Amino acid sequence: MSPVLSPTSNRWSDYLAADAAVDHAHPSIRERAEALRTLTDEPAGYAEAAFLFVRDEVEHVIDAADPRVTWRASDVLRERVGICHAKAHLLAALLRTQGIPAGFCYQELSALHGLNAVYLHGKWSRLDARGNRTGARGEFSLAEEKLAWPVDHTGGERDLPEIHPAPAPAVLDFLMTAEPGPGWYENGLPARI
Repeated sequence: MSPVLSPTSNRWSDYLAADAAVDHAHPSIRERAEALRTLTDEPAGYAEAAFLFVRDEVEHVIDAADPRVTWRASDVLRERVGICHAKAHLLAALLRTQGIPAGFCYQELSALHGLNAVYLHGKWSRLDARGNRTGARGEFSLAEEKLAWPVDHTGGERDLPEIHPAPAPAVLDFLMTAEPGPGWYENGLPARI
C-alpha cells in the first residue's frame, strides 16, 4: 500500500526552483526538455517522456558497473549515468524546466533509495526512474504506483511519505564528496535522510 504523500513545503515555487543539484536553467537541460516537448503538448505526456528518457537512456551506476559519480542534473545528462538520487535530480530538472512541480521522495531499503513526486491532475504521484535492470520494475503511472522496488515492511524497510522540494542534505553531501572508482557507492551511502 502506498503512503499518503505529504509535501514538506506549502509553496509551489519551492517545487519549481533551481538549485545546485537541480540546475534546470542549464542550456543542456533546456535543450533536452525542448526535444522531449516535441513528442507531446500535454503536461502528463511530457512527464512520461521525461521519465522514460531518464529511466531508459541514463544508466544506473550499479547496473552499468560505472565508476563515475554524478549529482548535478546537467552532469547526469551529459554523462548519461547516475545513481538513483542523481537520476531523480535530472528528472526533477526536466519537469521543473517545463513548469511541472516535482519533488524528492525516499525509501529506506538496504540503503536510502531516491525517487520523485510530480504534481499533475490535481495530485502528487511518485515516479521511480531508477532503471529496470537487475530486477527493478519502475513504470510511469499517475494512478497506481509502480515503483522500482517493493518495500519489505517486515524486514524493517520504510516508505517515507514526505515530498521534499530539494534533495536531502545527507544525499548531496555523500554524492558531492564521493571518490569515483569501482563500487564508490558501497561505502557511505546514507541509510536514512
